[in-house]
Amino acid sequence: MPLKMSLISETGPPPGIIRIWIQALRLHFVPTSIFPAVLGSVMAWTAYRKFDLLYFSLVIIGVTVHHLGLNMMDDVFDYLHAVDRSQGLQKNPYTGGSGVLTGGLLSARHVLTAAILCYLAGIGIAIYLTLFIGWPILIFVAIGVFSSAFYTMPPIRYGYRGLGELSLLVNFGPVICLGAFFVQTGSVAWEPFVVSLVPGFLMWSMIIINEIPDYDEDLASGKMNLVARFGRRPAMILYLVGLICAYVIILLSALFGIASWGVLTGLLSIPIAYDAFRVLRKNYMDKIKMSPANLATIKVHALTLICLILGYLTTGVLSTWP
Repeated sequence: MPLKMSLISETGPPPGIIRIWIQALRLHFVPTSIFPAVLGSVMAWTAYRKFDLLYFSLVIIGVTVHHLGLNMMDDVFDYLHAVDRSQGLQKNPYTGGSGVLTGGLLSARHVLTAAILCYLAGIGIAIYLTLFIGWPILIFVAIGVFSSAFYTMPPIRYGYRGLGELSLLVNFGPVICLGAFFVQTGSVAWEPFVVSLVPGFLMWSMIIINEIPDYDEDLASGKMNLVARFGRRPAMILYLVGLICAYVIILLSALFGIASWGVLTGLLSIPIAYDAFRVLRKNYMDKIKMSPANLATIKVHALTLICLILGYLTTGVLSTWP
């Protein structure tokens, strides 16, 4: 199939262009980048009472535009390689790309241009922070940019080779969380690394459950992620393992004194996680009926990270009392 990126329509932009671009951005996944950045920053304040509002704002803007670029970049290259072509009633709303390319609403060239602009904005912010804080920031940024760009981009396309899930675990956990911590403190530490594995494993579970509805399309197009390699039923186990690891890390980090007891608030999302797995186990062969499990997994990630953030804020505030 030729990698054609011409305009879908030459008659001008379709109606509702703002709504279409919002759809292309897939904003509902962006908090998975923002929350780990907030967590790392809050942990820096709790541990060292260091917090720079300008640096914090730049980090949040940086991870946001980077994630938007990632969303659009993946959309383009999955589309060009005949992945994510399901449409209409048979499309799970939380998987299979944004639908703006398969629906002919935008051209691949326009979406790719927007993705590149987002990457350039993020890199610009990283260069600014590097000049004022230190060169190690470039390490975090280089890992993140390389991982996101080559997730689906040729010639590497490691997301097609069964390595994408591990990359998301690392990048949406330690890379973002430790990076944000470093921006505030100029150092890294054991506690933020361990706690950062919680959003990492939750992201692992999120990508696994999002790949299950796309099993047929991914297998047919050669996108051999872990679900395509092992099948839907084993994927449920991989999904559950990610959730269990996240909650075990929360519990053990508190019990062994690695993290404050405030992290235990992250366990409050367990009932939602249980409900998500229950729905998945019952409907894993039906991409539409399992969509509530996809949504519940997004909620699990958000609630767990919000609870961790509030737990650290509470610990920090209480430690200032006489």
